[in-house]
Amino acid sequence: MDNNRQKGILYIVVPCFNEEEALAPSAAKLLNKLHELKEAKIVCEQSRIVFVDDGSKDRTWDIIKGLYEEHEEIKGLRFAHNRGHQNAILAGMMYAVKYCDYTITIDADLQQDVNAMERFISAYMEGNEIVYGVRNSRDTDGLFKKLSATLFYKSMKVMDCNIYENSADYRLMSKKALTALAEYGEVNLFLRGIIPDIGLKSSVVHFDVFPRMQGESKYSLSKMFTLAVDGITSFSIKPIRMVFMMGILALLVGVGMVIHIFYEHYFGYTVSGWSSILMSIWVLGGAILLSLGIIGEYVGRNYMETKHRPRYYYWEILSRDEEIEEAEG
Repeated sequence: MDNNRQKGILYIVVPCFNEEEALAPSAAKLLNKLHELKEAKIVCEQSRIVFVDDGSKDRTWDIIKGLYEEHEEIKGLRFAHNRGHQNAILAGMMYAVKYCDYTITIDADLQQDVNAMERFISAYMEGNEIVYGVRNSRDTDGLFKKLSATLFYKSMKVMDCNIYENSADYRLMSKKALTALAEYGEVNLFLRGIIPDIGLKSSVVHFDVFPRMQGESKYSLSKMFTLAVDGITSFSIKPIRMVFMMGILALLVGVGMVIHIFYEHYFGYTVSGWSSILMSIWVLGGAILLSLGIIGEYVGRNYMETKHRPRYYYWEILSRDEEIEEAEG
């Protein structure tokens, strides 16, 4: 264990989107866990929980305000509108870095095992700046979710994206790692790829995943697909190289078709060939459209990056530390 590291201030960051059904019981579990960590002298008394409301349309923010008024360990951040799960996590971490020694991010439904936090902190005390949470299995997922997740990680590996298989946004990051993360300015966030790219000393903690007890998962198929596209386009140019290879293949097919046409003409088969011509039109047309789509995805994302728009905007902040700072100011 690194003797230079003493117990520090922990901030637990919890992104929320339309979590009115799960939020109250989840908050109770997190508060109990935080109290356990404090009583065991694992974390400092100044440790807090930060709920980040990602533009929820239900009573999520009202519940967060009620928790803030009732518990001094609770803080709340509210986006002006929905900016996505990755931005909510980032916002919570960037806010917490001013006050904490390290953060742990965890989803509001608490399907991830909160009891793994002690192992996260133990790994941090051993000198690791980043501790990745990796789920033990996908037994709690349905068949479609298992297949799509397997396809996602295999695709990311093929595209040379440096992420841990079956990793989650349940992780610990030190102040040093958070400061390094703040230097990454891309708009299309894929934290599971960006954070390993930081390159600081890291470790892995395996945890169990439990069935969701309240509400429904907010990660729809379209959001999962968007996350996958963000990951691939942010960390790999292989799709563009694949377009180049498809162009070469199409050129070779075209040359083959020219030879075939001359062959048919020489032997007098002037009527035949319609099927091959139509096939060529459809194959080449489809290849061209697919290629344009892939290139357009990259161009569009570059366009979004060049705007330099803010990732998010705080509509409201619930923090006693902010109140103290304003009073002192």
